[in-house]
Amino acid sequence: MNTKVKLAGVTLKNPVMTASGTFGSGAEYAEFVDLNRLGAVVTKGVANVPWEGNPTPRIAETYGGMLNAVGLQNPGIDLFVERDIPFLTKYDTKIIVNVCGKTAEDYCEVVRRLAEQPVDMLEINISCPNVKEGGIAFGQNPKAVEEITREVKKYAKQPVIMKLSPNVTDITEMAKAAEAGGADALSLINTITGMKIDIRRRAFALANRTGGLSGPAIHPVAVRMVYETAHAVEIPVIGMGGICTAEDALEMILAGASAVAVGTANFHNPEATMEILEGIQDYMEEYGVKDIGELIGGVDR
Repeated sequence: MNTKVKLAGVTLKNPVMTASGTFGSGAEYAEFVDLNRLGAVVTKGVANVPWEGNPTPRIAETYGGMLNAVGLQNPGIDLFVERDIPFLTKYDTKIIVNVCGKTAEDYCEVVRRLAEQPVDMLEINISCPNVKEGGIAFGQNPKAVEEITREVKKYAKQPVIMKLSPNVTDITEMAKAAEAGGADALSLINTITGMKIDIRRRAFALANRTGGLSGPAIHPVAVRMVYETAHAVEIPVIGMGGICTAEDALEMILAGASAVAVGTANFHNPEATMEILEGIQDYMEEYGVKDIGELIGGVDR
């Protein structure tokens, strides 16, 4: 059977990748996961300078998931290039670097630095607060989505994936804006804004008050948004949001995703990606699917 998928000219051996922010840059999971078997490793967000992230507590468990307000803590592009890229290049997997920033210039600086590095694709996290616009995320305004995509594309040597925020009225509007700006692919969904209150302390569970909800609780929302987006644009879509099992991943693929990213599941089951990959292969064998391409968008066929 053929499990290979193509994203903007980049061929992955299978559609299973990690979701940014849940896998570091692979080193801490290498003893649980054979990185060589993954379609791609998507790194934690990288900025032009180190970010300390938000004050603690910044993680809270919820029904069917978790809230996080880590604040994109990262060591910055210098250490990332020196330490993390050399580690990942030892493995036979595609490398997708997640890029974050607070201004368009921040993003472009990181993209420029990565231009000559041995990485395969860039994933641009536009859920970051745009400090020049009063902290509103780039991804919540279609004009900003198109502009930041166009700016990044000026400097990118690798294909660009724009990671969309679900905290909008119409996800297809943002998807079309990213496509108009020149995006090569889209990934969605990022976390949904939520809140948890500790009734015993009568205080917010997170120091930041709000955080991003991820995990199985958001999966049906993610499937719906992936389906809508896949029908709104011509570029490939990477689906994520609460994928814990092969069934979850196959839902995304049938909805129109060309690949899937596993995130929160890694925290409670470090072997989740391997189990999902094997489950997809078992499904293909059981139903006589010779090429995974037959399943992409298959719910409409």
